[in-house]
Amino acid sequence: VQLQASGGGLVQAGGSLRLSCAASGGTFGSYSVGWFRQAPGKEREFVTTIRWSGGSTYYADSVKGRFTISRDFAKNTVYLQMNTLKPEDTAVYYCAAGRAIQSTRTDQSAYNYWGQGTQVTVSS
Repeated sequence: VQLQASGGGLVQAGGSLRLSCAASGGTFGSYSVGWFRQAPGKEREFVTTIRWSGGSTYYADSVKGRFTISRDFAKNTVYLQMNTLKPEDTAVYYCAAGRAIQSTRTDQSAYNYWGQGTQVTVSS
């Protein structure tokens, strides 16, 4: 499975962006699909994840209530709607897929397939 992340850009604080993660060469099937981000000088961190088949979601506390992850079966795509963006949301955002379970859903090692990343910059 190849993943293509898109939708990043430059936005002012308080604004919104929607990221997309499209799968090719296969489907998400029974995978979990997650979003991670890496800010300059920091380690990559978990943002959110969704179970492709059941639709259950989980969010990092830092984005809860502002970000929403969703999926589109017909387009084999996962979306990340980001609202009320803050400068601290500035990062490269990566989507990933893997057989993560509840206890590992925030662990990068549980995700086998990664997209190339898309830059999100939030200006103050």
